[in-house]
Amino acid sequence: MTALSDLLTARIAADGPMNLADYMAEALMHPEHGYYSTRDPLGAAGDFITAPEISQMFGELIGLALVQAWIDQGQPNPFCLAELGPGRGTLMADLLRATAKVPGFHAAAQVHLVETSPTLRAEQAKRVSATWHDGTTTLPDQPLFLIANEFFDALPIRQFQRDGSGWREVMVTAQGDALAKGLSPTKPIPELKHRLDDTRDGDIVEICPALPPITSTIASRIDTHGGIALIIDYGDWRSLGDTVQAVQNHAPVDAFTTVGEADITAHVDFEAISLATSPAKFTRLTPQGVFLERLGITQRAQTLAAPLSGDALDTLVAAHRRLTDPAEMGSLFKVIGIYPNGAPPPAGLEP
Repeated sequence: MTALSDLLTARIAADGPMNLADYMAEALMHPEHGYYSTRDPLGAAGDFITAPEISQMFGELIGLALVQAWIDQGQPNPFCLAELGPGRGTLMADLLRATAKVPGFHAAAQVHLVETSPTLRAEQAKRVSATWHDGTTTLPDQPLFLIANEFFDALPIRQFQRDGSGWREVMVTAQGDALAKGLSPTKPIPELKHRLDDTRDGDIVEICPALPPITSTIASRIDTHGGIALIIDYGDWRSLGDTVQAVQNHAPVDAFTTVGEADITAHVDFEAISLATSPAKFTRLTPQGVFLERLGITQRAQTLAAPLSGDALDTLVAAHRRLTDPAEMGSLFKVIGIYPNGAPPPAGLEP
């Protein structure tokens, strides 16, 4: 039992079962005991690793894609260069290094990071000079060039299990001193009426309550002021099945016995993102490996490999493979772009 599980067990005893979104929010962001509030989770010494930590090539290519969009849209000055959930700040630091020689880009860019974890803000400040925000609504009213890499997967989700023409919500209950999953009584869920056509009894569908308003805020800024957003995450076009997973020390664990001590995520429903982008436009959903190859990752890897040998070369080759190979991150992770009407889609993506 963790300190946070004790608090949640007492809360459930007093108020009844909580939905999965409320549980995830407490497990990840409780101010004293939440996972992201208390640690740097990244890297070999942490619990998981993200693409920017695997290789500098990832951030460099993202930077060049943003530069191309900035040029395509007339080089606006000033503009908001933003990242959601920036981890240690590695992606933004690599992006800024790769774009340093682009005339006018840095002079026009104002860096804004959306991060709620004090621990991670401190790590980001070691690498990047920026303005920090708790959410997207306080980003400035400027052209917005935004990256969200493995941000949406950490947003709390609700789960519903099909039962006839209604749904039973997955709830978190207390069984003695332990936390466990249970099901609510069956009821109609208006938001899932359209899912009665493509699901059967027992199927699980997930909803992320925070996803539409966050996406809509980003898309509205882009439609009004210009810019692009690149959203990179694991998931698929439409939610189906239980995708909640907890990771600790780079291995799967039970999300209900390690509360506050493990990362909890769920697959992203990219269809839900697309539905929240209007009146801005969205691109086709594209596998990460295809996206990076279109941006030139193999050529970049060859350039970096030229002076290397031995372990250093092996590490670079392994990083390229991990980012692009369909058997690793290349197919599981996907990319969708948001861009304004009248502008070309972001580099590496198709309308």
